[in-house]
This record gives sequence, structure tokens and C-alpha cells, in this order.
Amino acid sequence: MEINSFFKDLKVIELASVLAGPLAGSFFAEMGANVLKIENKNAGGDVTRSWKLPEEEGKPTPSAYYHSANYGKTVHMLNLSDAEDYNLVIQEIRTADIVLTNYQKATAQKLSIDIGTIRSINPTICIIQLNAFEYDDPRPGYDLVMQAEAGYISMCGDGEVLAKMPVAMVDVLASHQMKEAALLAILHKSRTGQGSTMHVSLYKSALSGLVNQATNYLMEGHIAKPIGTRHPNIAPYGELITTSDGAKIMLSIGSDAQFAKFITSLDGKVPTNFSTNIQRLANRSALLDYLQSMVASYDGATLVQRLEDHGIPYALIKTIKDVFDEKSSLEVVYDNDIEGSKGKYISGIAFQEKS
Repeated sequence: MEINSFFKDLKVIELASVLAGPLAGSFFAEMGANVLKIENKNAGGDVTRSWKLPEEEGKPTPSAYYHSANYGKTVHMLNLSDAEDYNLVIQEIRTADIVLTNYQKATAQKLSIDIGTIRSINPTICIIQLNAFEYDDPRPGYDLVMQAEAGYISMCGDGEVLAKMPVAMVDVLASHQMKEAALLAILHKSRTGQGSTMHVSLYKSALSGLVNQATNYLMEGHIAKPIGTRHPNIAPYGELITTSDGAKIMLSIGSDAQFAKFITSLDGKVPTNFSTNIQRLANRSALLDYLQSMVASYDGATLVQRLEDHGIPYALIKTIKDVFDEKSSLEVVYDNDIEGSKGKYISGIAFQEKS
């Protein structure tokens, strides 16, 4: 079976805008589902249509941002306050398998598109409801709000200079949880014949993404501070070194053995004050000075070759242009045509049937 036909018999109604819900819808569209995206005609459609870069000024097509989350869908511009448009949506819901929605409860009830109404129309449907915090909480929520409220911004940046993540990562996390919820709902329906309602919270998705930073605090009382690219538990992990020709290389060394191998690859010997991870964490500033002195005489190509030869985990700091100039990146990028405008959608899934 081809990956792009995996869900060819599935019908999804997307009553969602911005990023998390639309990304979940794009997943099902990419897998071959019939995804109907309902956009607010009175508001000019999904708000991200107008989130354009300066380079997009004057272009009549939706923004590049919109294209990032709306692959392969059938779009209907409708006004749910209009009886004819409303009935069209209701008819589609009657035969749908999944509804993805991020309508706030009060708005959904006002438009008669709330969970209870949808369930009365189609008792076996799988409803995936995205909320900012809780379903009964009227507060709106955006990714930036969640990055701040869930502690991410307090950890990002360096020193006193805070930063946000350059991608709406909380929305991306929530979109994955929406997909997981939808797949669980489909599995439940296949086993019981019953529909279900799954709630996903942006805030709780953000909390789930804290992983080791959460346990660092809950178990040890450690409050993370903004330390740039560096890892709070491992060193040198995230340390940035610069070669003689200006190449920027980030180390991702995860054990004492790997560190010893790295120093050996540079014809050096591990100093006693850097022999353990705890020592390296306690002396990070001196560690970086030491590492920089070790690589200062190497050009980028030579250093990379040494790292490759010794199996040392590292990363080159690349721009977006560098990334998409590589053939390996282009292999997971698909063309899509949204209302006559070419766009790109990036997939991270490969499917192989057992032979």
C-alpha cells in the first residue's frame, strides 16, 4: 500500500484554523484521506492566509505560512451563520469519520457546531477538540502564550536575553497529540463501533514537551535558566566551536567515553578536570575555552573528517537555504497546489509493508 493512500476511505472535516488543527488535517490529507477544510468566509478564511512575509507583499495567493499547514485539502469558504452554508456542513458531518475542531465552546454553541450537536448528527463520529487550556476555559491561546506560560521562554536565549523558539513548536506538539487522539479514536471505533470525543490542550501539550526539564525540577528542584544551545545535563552538548576558516560546529557528546574519543581524535589527552560529565558541567566556561583552543588550527573540512572517522556526534550550523539545497531534504518535500498557488509540504513518515 502506498503511504499517500493509507486513509483513502477516510473523511475528515476540519473546523480548525492557524496551525495545530490544520497540521493534523494535513497529516490525514497526505495519507490519502478526503479532508474538507471549512473556513470563515466573512473573515476572509483562515487568518494565516494573510500572515505574509514582506517578500509576499502584493501576491494574491495565500501566505507561505498557510501553505505549511494546508496540504491536499478541499477548502470551502462558508458562513456558518447562513442557513444554507450551515446545512452544507451538517450534511458533510453526517458522513464524516473525524471532525477536527478548535472552536471555543461558546462560539461552537452559538453556531450550533458544538460537540453535543455534532454527536447528535453523527453518533459514531470521532471528534478531536483542541482547546487553549480546558474546554470550559474561555481564554484564547496562541503558541507564544504557551511558550511563556509553560516555561519555555524562561529557558530560551542566553543569559538575561530571553528568546522564543523560532517555530510554533507548541502548536506542532499539539498537532501530533491531535493525530494520536484521532488514531486512538479510530481504533476504538473499529473495536467497539462507538464514536468518541478526544480533548487536546495546547497548554498540556506544552507541559508534556518539557520532559527532562520538568523532571529536573520535580525531582531535584533545578530551575532551568537560559543557557543558549547548551544542554543542562550534558557537556559538551550544544557547545559551539569555530574552526580556522569560520565553520561553526556544534558538539553533541553524550558520554565520558565519547568525550575521550573526541579528544583523542584531535591528538590530545583528556585533562583530569574534564574527565567526567559532572566536572565538565561544573567548568563549562573553561571547557569551551579548552575545546576552542583544540580546534583553532583545524579548518572545517579537516575537523569534520576527523569527527566522522572517530564517530563523534556533531552538527554543522546550517541556514534554511543550506538545508533545502540538500537532496536528502528535498526527498521529503512534496509539491502541492492550493487554489492555484504552488506550495510545499514536508513529511517525516516512510511506510514499508512487510514482504
